[in-house]
Amino acid sequence: MKHKTIKITDRDSIQPFLNKFNLPKPNSHKGQNGRVLIIGGSSLFHSASIWAAEVASHIVDIVHYSSTQENNEILLSLKEKFHNGIVIPQEHLPEYIKEDDAILVGPGMVRGEKISNLKSQISNFEDILKIADEPTYTYLLTKYLIENFPEKKFVFDAGALQMMDKEWLTKLKVPAIITPHQKEFEELFGINVLEKEREEKVKIVQETAAKYKCVILLKAVYDVVSDGKNTEVIEGGNQGLTKGGTGDVLAGLAVSFYAKNDPIIAATVASYVLKTVASSLMATDGVWYNLDKIIESIPRLLQSLFFDRI
Repeated sequence: MKHKTIKITDRDSIQPFLNKFNLPKPNSHKGQNGRVLIIGGSSLFHSASIWAAEVASHIVDIVHYSSTQENNEILLSLKEKFHNGIVIPQEHLPEYIKEDDAILVGPGMVRGEKISNLKSQISNFEDILKIADEPTYTYLLTKYLIENFPEKKFVFDAGALQMMDKEWLTKLKVPAIITPHQKEFEELFGINVLEKEREEKVKIVQETAAKYKCVILLKAVYDVVSDGKNTEVIEGGNQGLTKGGTGDVLAGLAVSFYAKNDPIIAATVASYVLKTVASSLMATDGVWYNLDKIIESIPRLLQSLFFDRI
């Protein structure tokens, strides 16, 4: 199975992707450099979607954020804390989905048991918003978004990945980026990749991406990115990336880059950026760096990748 290997220690290996990356134009206006919507959070998980939104606020012009009704107190606090984006009510989601370039769904959303046939028939948006059971809400909202906005650029992560049906991905007219770790990949597609050798794992990811018409960013010691035709393996990073929240940062990068770039470029550069930041922090902080350190280091790395000439 042919694939390219990208190493964070070899800048030349990522350069072809950077050369094709769309950067903000000097004469551009507000909104032209990306508008993203982040849908996530729950009564259990408050920070995940906020981390993704904070990352996005460094990259795109406008970040819209929406959480569940059960997260109303968090929404109110976000109006004070999250100065770099706009918190929107759930009932206005459809109008923001229509106008934004890319939508991230899932960070901090809750998974649960399989959904009953009766509940799965609920398709009216107003009725979905009334659902109190959060796993059911995650399932039905994800289903509604795919069925009603198949032309939009989606990134599915965490709770949305864990509750969705894989067949939904084929209904999209634009490939979604999905960001599973190896266990989530198995739960979604029914294929165990955890114990597979590298070449077999790469082959499985590529074949699965082709079958379900999506871009897969499989998170592992080495990430595998594939759209079914092009496949990249990104090497690097360290054990500091096992901390909770790094996947939310990755999802925030992916949706921000996808707003104005092809999905394979967005997913590959997102993986490279996170692993490279982790490597630089390892040199100064060891494995003790946290999410705040990662997020605040991303702009400096992007500046180095795209604008600094050393």
